[in-house]
Amino acid sequence: MSRPTRRGLAAGAAGALLGARTLSARAQTAPGGAWPNRPITIVVPNPPGGGTDFAARLYQEPLARALGTTVIIDNRPGANGNIAIQHVVRSAPDGHTLLLQYNGYHAGNPAMMRNLPWDPVRDLAPVGMATVAPHGIFAAPNLPVNTLAELIAHARANPGKLNYASSGSGSIQHIAGVLLARAIGTEMVHVPYRGAAPALQDVAGGRVELFITTPSSAIALAQAGRVKALAIASANRIAALPDVPTTAEAGLPGFVVDAWFAIFAPAGTPREIIERINAAMRSATGLPEVRRRAEEGGVILRPLTVEQMDEVARREIATLGRVIREAGITLE
Repeated sequence: MSRPTRRGLAAGAAGALLGARTLSARAQTAPGGAWPNRPITIVVPNPPGGGTDFAARLYQEPLARALGTTVIIDNRPGANGNIAIQHVVRSAPDGHTLLLQYNGYHAGNPAMMRNLPWDPVRDLAPVGMATVAPHGIFAAPNLPVNTLAELIAHARANPGKLNYASSGSGSIQHIAGVLLARAIGTEMVHVPYRGAAPALQDVAGGRVELFITTPSSAIALAQAGRVKALAIASANRIAALPDVPTTAEAGLPGFVVDAWFAIFAPAGTPREIIERINAAMRSATGLPEVRRRAEEGGVILRPLTVEQMDEVARREIATLGRVIREAGITLE
């Protein structure tokens, strides 16, 4: 049996040290070993069929491929998003539970609820932007209007009688309705729902008259003639509904409504994990299939770094919160 040389002993010691460092780094990356070591769950605070759910499913397969594990979508609607958000906030910060957050909840809920059991800055860590969605103005098929100008005239002729849906009090749809009423100088009645999908079904069924929402959830109904697409509240038309004018083109310049949907993790999630997810998300925005689905869904892909996402989220908390407080919108 040969005896080990000094060089061999040194190499072995160096290898052992490197191995120890690697194991240590893995242990720090995620409790229980290398990350990911089980499926990743993206919790969605809305039911299937709306813009939040669309954003989550847009990234589901690309993230699974890039991160080497299964990605599960877990829809947990209710309480204006708070059921899902609290579930994520209370989850282990190990990168296996993520939140597909909606800016209406992220910035709106803190402004509407004094005793909110979570804080958007303290309890959630920004990961990356999923989609930015311009809003469209959609009307029920039985509403006697076919253009935005006709809608404005109808609303002014019937003050306080026109009703509009939202995915919940304080949501971007709710705020959009408040801002539209202000812009055209009349009153409208707010009808909150638990998500965009049930609201759209009632608009299509003629039970509620108006819905200002993200096109991704309404395009199929608009194309089938089940709802009327009156205008896109953005600077540009969208490819999925090319014949629908912008609000400026339709006679209401300055009325622009955008929403964003982003992935957040529980506070304390290791930065290395957050960066890996962010890199996978930004890479996904370059995939032809993802770009095609985003275009068909009427949403914009905006790959941001973790720092850029944090800046957007903090700015939204300030600006949207101010609009909500000025409008006197509260959930208490």
